[in-house]
Amino acid sequence: MTIPLIDYYKAIETTSELMVVAARMEDWDEVVRLEGACAVLIEQLREQSAGRDLSAEERAEKHRIMMTILRHDAQIRELVEPWIDELGELQHPVKPVQLH
Repeated sequence: MTIPLIDYYKAIETTSELMVVAARMEDWDEVVRLEGACAVLIEQLREQSAGRDLSAEERAEKHRIMMTILRHDAQIRELVEPWIDELGELQHPVKPVQLH
């Protein structure tokens, strides 16, 4: 049985939403795990989409899903950036400059 292509997009959307939830909880290990799951789904979608087309209705749904995924991505980046900045400061502390 062939899985409808739109179901791959829906699975990626759901996984990206779970990534937002994990990022809000600062569960970075879960964010990374889910990112890996997204990568697998994207690869499966690439393999399955060869020679297959979406209907007009599915293309509209795909567009909605892609916009949602982009919003999720922006939310995750917003949540991750302070953590990355903090990590960078720990690795390379800023030394105060003394002016004489």
